[in-house]
Amino acid sequence: MNAPSASPDGLVAVGTLAVVGVGLIGGSFAAALRRAGLVGRVIGAGRRPETLAQAMSLGVIDEAVTLTEAARQADFIFIAAPVGAFAPIFNALGPELNPDALITDGGSTKQNVIVCARAGLKDRIAQFVPAHPMAGSHESGPAAASADLYAGRRVMLTPLAENRPQDVSRVQALWQACGAVVSTLDPAQHDAVMASISHLPHWLAAFYMRHILQSDDIALRLAMAGPGFRDFTRIAQGSPEMWRDIFLANREAMLGELSALRGVMDQAEQALLNHDGTWLQDALQEAARARSDWTGTGS
Repeated sequence: MNAPSASPDGLVAVGTLAVVGVGLIGGSFAAALRRAGLVGRVIGAGRRPETLAQAMSLGVIDEAVTLTEAARQADFIFIAAPVGAFAPIFNALGPELNPDALITDGGSTKQNVIVCARAGLKDRIAQFVPAHPMAGSHESGPAAASADLYAGRRVMLTPLAENRPQDVSRVQALWQACGAVVSTLDPAQHDAVMASISHLPHWLAAFYMRHILQSDDIALRLAMAGPGFRDFTRIAQGSPEMWRDIFLANREAMLGELSALRGVMDQAEQALLNHDGTWLQDALQEAARARSDWTGTGS
């Protein structure tokens, strides 16, 4: 294990970074820290040997290791796996975890991840600072990794009561070194917000595509589709495994959002049935104005 050193700007660099899940999210984190001069050695762990081999051939990682070896060797661990896989990962890391190491993650849900972390890390839970980077692509795998992925994108930290302030600050500083804009939220608040602004849009895009696929004239519809269709359905290309796990992990918040959306859709349908152009125009104008005024990070 390499001893951490200070970078020229005073930020403590990572001697050995372990990335669990060496695809787009994990590989980009490693690439950004390499470019910033904040990591000495990158080791990778994952379920698929062929993916680890590809990551090594591309220079995303320096060595492929087991989870146990990652726990023993790493100064800093980034978990970039589907949230449904977090329990066995924490179970493997916990017993062998370097007592000076920090762990963060890229999971899109936080309450279930924290439950898994408490069960697996036990009395070392203070070493885990949960995070969620709001960045991604329909592309995947080590070849999609980019040092620029997090530039200007929002990363949310959901610190635990057990975390030391200096550890939270270090995780925040490393994300900022990747170019990210960092915010802090309560885990439950995070999951509720994400159900609304991230998970529900993917649900709509994916199941709208399912609706199209069940039509009798699917070939004609797809042939006639234009930019609006392309933009709306783009996120439906995301990893089915990842999104299945997100929807199930954030089930309660998703059900609440779906119920609320159904109420709005019922109002809109009733307006259409009643030829109520005034309601439709007012609602459309309100939506257009709100979208025009929105200038969110990561847009």
